[in-house]
Amino acid sequence: MQHLAWLMLVILWMVQAVEGCPNVCKCSRKSGLEKTEVNCHKRGLRAFPSNLPPDAWILKLGENGISDLKANVLRLIPNIESINLERNAIKSIHPQAFSGAKQLMLLNLYGNHITNLPVKGFQDLLNLRFLMLGQNQIGILKPDMFARMRNLSDLDLPLNALTTLPSNAFKHLIALKVLDLSLNRIQKISPKAFTGLGQLMFLNLDNNSLKTIPAGAFGPLRSLEMLVLDNNLLSTLSLSTMNGLENLQELYLRNNELEHLPPDVFRNMTKLSQLALSGNRLKTLDGNMFAHMPDLKKLHLHDNQWQCDCNIISFVQWIGQTKATLSPRDALKCLSPPEHRNKSLSSLQVNKLQCPA
Repeated sequence: MQHLAWLMLVILWMVQAVEGCPNVCKCSRKSGLEKTEVNCHKRGLRAFPSNLPPDAWILKLGENGISDLKANVLRLIPNIESINLERNAIKSIHPQAFSGAKQLMLLNLYGNHITNLPVKGFQDLLNLRFLMLGQNQIGILKPDMFARMRNLSDLDLPLNALTTLPSNAFKHLIALKVLDLSLNRIQKISPKAFTGLGQLMFLNLDNNSLKTIPAGAFGPLRSLEMLVLDNNLLSTLSLSTMNGLENLQELYLRNNELEHLPPDVFRNMTKLSQLALSGNRLKTLDGNMFAHMPDLKKLHLHDNQWQCDCNIISFVQWIGQTKATLSPRDALKCLSPPEHRNKSLSSLQVNKLQCPA
């Protein structure tokens, strides 16, 4: 009797075969659930499968050879919630490819050969939360590419060929929390590029080709908490450039070409807890720059070109008083003048810091 009860329990939870499953795929569901997971990962498919179980809710199609997505490919699986199409050979997407997929929450198209996104091609994806488009060849964004995607929270576009962020590129994405634009070739940001992104919390622009950022571009980003601008070509910033970032907590500006920062450039960032300025060309900083940052915990300043003369006195004094962690403190060393070369900034005596002749 106990053996029979155990067997029934196993049967209740066991994964069962499902009718209507493509021959090369594996379809399974747990007993009692009218949802089927379809696993066609790395099965040599050259086209999107047509004979899918109507109750499919997870579809795994990664690492196949699918080259395009035709119109209405999801019409027979209206309750699909997650589709993984990463690392295929997709070059084109029909504007009606995702028509009717109103329950879809995750769409992964990472690692394909997509060059253009169809205008309004995602407009039926009213429930989509996560859209992964990284490592493609997308070169242009247009305002209506993401039309009606009012619930999208995470948009990943790294490793593409973007050179410009045009006005209103993301205006429909009013619920977006995460935007990854790293490892592109972005040289220009329109002043209205981030219009509509009032809920955005994380913006990654690492490894692009930005030399300047227009005044007010970050203005709509009132909820932003983390901004990554590492590995660009920025030579200067201004208060107007950073306007709108009052909620920012982490700012990364490593490995740019910053030579000078105005004392008030971070004035409105009273919540900043981490600031990374290492790997630039800074010669001095005004110590009063950090006076309005009560929450500052960590500051990265190494690998700059510190000129240890009278112009750096207020900064040296601030170093001696701050409770923030200077990471790494021992790496903060003078480059010039010769008498102070390789001295740690924290070891300097301010009465010996002379003004240039």
